[in-house]
Amino acid sequence: MDLEQLLNPQQLAGATFIDENLRIIAGAGSGKTRVVTYRIAYLIEDLGIDPRRILAITFTNKAANEMKERIEKVVGIKAHQCTISTIHSFCVRLLRQHINVLNYPGNFVIMDEEDQKALLKKVYQKLNIDLKAIRIKSAINFISVNKMSDIDPQKALRLYEGIDSERRKALIYQEYEAYKQKHFMLDFDDLILKATYILENYDYVLDRWQQKYDYIHVDEFQDVGDYEYRLVKLLSKKAVICVVGDPDQTIYSFRGANVNYILDFPQDFAPCKTIYLNENYRSTQNILNASNELIKNNANRLEKELFTRAEEGANVISYTAINEEKEAEYICDQIERLIHEVDGVNYSDFAILYRANYLSRPIEQALIRRAIDYRIFGGLKFFNRKEIKDALSYLRLLVNQDDLAFERIANVPARGIGQKTLESIQLCALNNQVSQYEAICFHNQEIRLSAKSKKGLKQMVMALEKARQSSKSLAAVFEELLEDVGYMEMLTGDLEENRIDNIHELQRSIEQYQQDNPEIATFENYLQDIALFTDNNAEMAKEYVSLMSIHMAKGLEFDYVFVSGLSEGVFPSYRTISQEGDDGLEEERRLAYVAFTRAKKRLYLTDSEGYNFITNSPKTGSRFIHEIGESGIERKGIKPRFVVNDLFPKKEEATNNIDWHVGDLLMHDIFGKGVVIKIDGSTLHVAFEANVGIKVLMADHKSLKLLLN
Repeated sequence: MDLEQLLNPQQLAGATFIDENLRIIAGAGSGKTRVVTYRIAYLIEDLGIDPRRILAITFTNKAANEMKERIEKVVGIKAHQCTISTIHSFCVRLLRQHINVLNYPGNFVIMDEEDQKALLKKVYQKLNIDLKAIRIKSAINFISVNKMSDIDPQKALRLYEGIDSERRKALIYQEYEAYKQKHFMLDFDDLILKATYILENYDYVLDRWQQKYDYIHVDEFQDVGDYEYRLVKLLSKKAVICVVGDPDQTIYSFRGANVNYILDFPQDFAPCKTIYLNENYRSTQNILNASNELIKNNANRLEKELFTRAEEGANVISYTAINEEKEAEYICDQIERLIHEVDGVNYSDFAILYRANYLSRPIEQALIRRAIDYRIFGGLKFFNRKEIKDALSYLRLLVNQDDLAFERIANVPARGIGQKTLESIQLCALNNQVSQYEAICFHNQEIRLSAKSKKGLKQMVMALEKARQSSKSLAAVFEELLEDVGYMEMLTGDLEENRIDNIHELQRSIEQYQQDNPEIATFENYLQDIALFTDNNAEMAKEYVSLMSIHMAKGLEFDYVFVSGLSEGVFPSYRTISQEGDDGLEEERRLAYVAFTRAKKRLYLTDSEGYNFITNSPKTGSRFIHEIGESGIERKGIKPRFVVNDLFPKKEEATNNIDWHVGDLLMHDIFGKGVVIKIDGSTLHVAFEANVGIKVLMADHKSLKLLLN
C-alpha cells in the first residue's frame, strides 16, 4: 500500500501519525473520510495492529456503512473485525452486556419516535391531558432537553413548581419514565445517558472497555454534545484517539453540538498534534475564495483557508431580483440555460438550498410552470403542507362552500366537533339537499351540537361571512379570516413558528397574485391559478432538481448550487440572532459556509426585494452577500441594499450582569416567568410558563430579571 501515491502530504500525515492523540481539522471537500479509511488500513496492513483493537465512531449509519465499505476495499475481510458504528449503536453494544448493573435485562426494548408518541398518548390518557393542550412534539422536546440536562422527573417537578404548563409536562415526564422503566424500554437519549452513567460509576466496566481499544477514531467531532464528549473521553484514557472535523461546519447547536469541544481538544487530550486538511477536491477556487472570505468573519474558529489545484472556475454569481417571483424565475432561467448550453448536464446536477422551508414556495411554482421536475428533501412540497391545505380549505369554503374543505377544517382549530357530530352535520346536509356549511348556517336546530361546538361554529360562520362582505385586499381578508377563526392563535399557542412562516408566505403569494392580476383578482381565480401546484399525482422523474434546507444538504455536493433567500433577517435568521446573539450569528455564518461549499462548478447566491414578514420591514440584502467581497464575484440584477444594524438587538442592550444558577426563577419582558434549567457559557436554557416553552437566551440580556425564590 503506497500511501505517498494515494494521499497528499497533509492527508499522509493524518493517516500515519500515531505517536500521540491527533486532531485533524478537515475543511469541506478535503477528503477526510479517505484519510480515516487509510489511517485504519495503515494500522492493520502496515503496523499489524489487531483490527479488533480499533474503534471508529460516526454520527450516521450512512457514514458508518461508507467507512466499512471503503476499509474493506483496502484490507479485505479484516475490516469486519474493526468496530465501526454510530455512537448510538456502540452504546447499544455496551448496554447489552452491562445494563444488568442497573437491573435491566440485556434484551431491553429500544424505542423509536413512533413508540415514544404511542407511549405518550397512553400517559396523556392516564393524566387526563388533552392532546391539543400540550402537543406530543412539545412533550418529547421537554423530556429530551431536561434529560440531557441531568434533570430527572423529580427535579423537574421541583424546578417547575408554580409554572403550571411546565409542571404538567414534568408530570408527563415522570409517568413516561416510570412506564419505560417498568417495561425495560430505552429511548435514543437513554442509550447514551445510561452507557455514560455505567462507565462513570462502575470501574470494572470502564476498565474492560478502556482495555478493549488501542486506537479510537471519532468522525464529525464538531457535532459532539456533552454526553458524546464525556463518553469518548472515558473510552480513550488508555488509547490513542484521532478526531476529525471542521469547526467551520458546526451547524447543529440546536441538537446540543458544542463547537468548543473540537476547538479545545488539544488542552483536554494532551499531548496532541493538529493537522490541517486545506486542499479541497470538490470546488473551484472562486467558490472557495467566497467561502473563505465569508467564514473569516467568525471569531470562534481555527484559522484555515481552503485551496484547490483545480481551475479558478467561473465567477460566483450574486443576483438580486425585484421580488421573490423574479428571483425564482432567474433560478429557472439559469438551470435551463446550463441544460441547453453545457453538454452532459441534467437536472440532477442542480440543487436549490434555502434557510427555511417556507422559502420553497415561489421556487416550486416557477419550476412547475417551466415543467422542470424537482424533489423536496426533508419536507413536503409547499402546497402539500398541512397548514397550507388548512388555509386553502378556508378559502375554498369562502368561495364555494366545498364539503371536503368543511370536513377538513370543521374542527381546526378545535371546536368540539368529533366524528359523531360531523356525521350529524353530513346527514342534515343530505336530508336538506344543501352543503354542510349551509346546514350549520340554516338548519343547525336539526343537528345535535354541544355548547362548545355551537360557539365554535358560530365564530367560524361569522368570520367567513365577514370575509365574504369585506372590501379589503385579498391578502388582508385572508389574514383577518385566519385570525378571526382562531387558526393563527392555535399556531402561536403551539409554538409552530415554521407553520406560521408558511402561512405568511401563502399570504404573500395572494398579495403578489393581486398585484399581477388587478383586473381579475378574486379568491376564486386565485384558487384556480394555484390548482396546478396542488396536484399530488405527478410522477417522480428519474432526473430532478433537488430542493432542500441547508441543514439537509450537509455532506452532499452538486455541480450547480443556488443559495436562495439571502435577505437579512431570513439568512442570517432574525430569530436565531435575537435569541442567541453573537453565538447565533456565528452559527448562521457557518451554515452559509456549508451551503457555499456544496457547489462544485458554479455557485449562485440569490435574494430579492419586497417585504419581510419575519422582521416586519422591507427586505435588505444579507450581510453574507456583502462579506464575500468582490474578487471572483459577479453582481447581477438590481443593486442590493445592506442595512444590518437596525434589524438586530445591539450589543449594548445586554446589561443585566446577573450571576445565574440552575433553578433560578426569572422574569422576561416578553416571555414572562421562567426557570433556568441549563447554563451554557454565555447562554441560558430557560423553561417559560404558558405556551412559550424552552428558549435559549443571552444570559446578560436586559430583558431578563432575577426573581427571589
